[in-house]
Amino acid sequence: MDTLLNPIHAFLGCKTPETWLAQAKRSENFAVLLIDHANCELKAAQTAMLLLRRYAVDKESGDALLAWLKPFEDFVYRKIGNGDFSQHISLSKKLINKSDFAHGDEMISKMVLLIKEELHHFQQVLEIMQSRDISYDNLTASRYAKGLMRCVRTHEPAKLIDTLICGAIIEARSCERFAAIAPFMEENISKFYVSLLRSEARHFEDYLSLAQQIATESIAPRVAFFIEKERQLVTLPDDQFRFHSGPVKEVLDYRVEHA
Repeated sequence: MDTLLNPIHAFLGCKTPETWLAQAKRSENFAVLLIDHANCELKAAQTAMLLLRRYAVDKESGDALLAWLKPFEDFVYRKIGNGDFSQHISLSKKLINKSDFAHGDEMISKMVLLIKEELHHFQQVLEIMQSRDISYDNLTASRYAKGLMRCVRTHEPAKLIDTLICGAIIEARSCERFAAIAPFMEENISKFYVSLLRSEARHFEDYLSLAQQIATESIAPRVAFFIEKERQLVTLPDDQFRFHSGPVKEVLDYRVEHA
């Protein structure tokens, strides 16, 4: 585990605060943790799909990607289906690279594998929820991803480079939090979180590698910029507990507050 985590700890600007971990351990937050984890897996797949559709593949291939994710999105957002995605984990169609994007083949290779793994992880989290009779309730998104993406530049290729850097940071933080909370989970969930480390660690490296290949100069200054933004997002007080949130503001005891 240390072999996987050392590069991630060196990359991120901080470790998960102990105050967030204390809140993650609370039994009343267990369902929220699992539901939001499932949401994060689906959002990671959606992000990779959007990158492929926007930059790397032709329209027919883009339509195939939309169809691939549709059963998962129908289940989460429209409450359609029973949660069995065994027939939808893999993409059956070969994707066609746009001729005008030099890095298309590599992006397709990395992002298709990432989508497949994220969807598989989504299915695994859902199975854990179902085994504990945790319903897939709607949750509002945390400020985390939006807080990062708000700083993405709007012109190309800077927009793509920044988006890939944000993807790397989100994947790295996910990996770091899996490792941080695993010791406090039930044994089978703990083993599951540890099992996620290998793929999540590779995801962060794939995003960074693509960003540097597309850039004409070192991405180090932009990485440092987003790492600092991310540090603020995970360390400063937050309004709601989520998988990527900062520590939630504690509600003061009424008698203390009004003493």
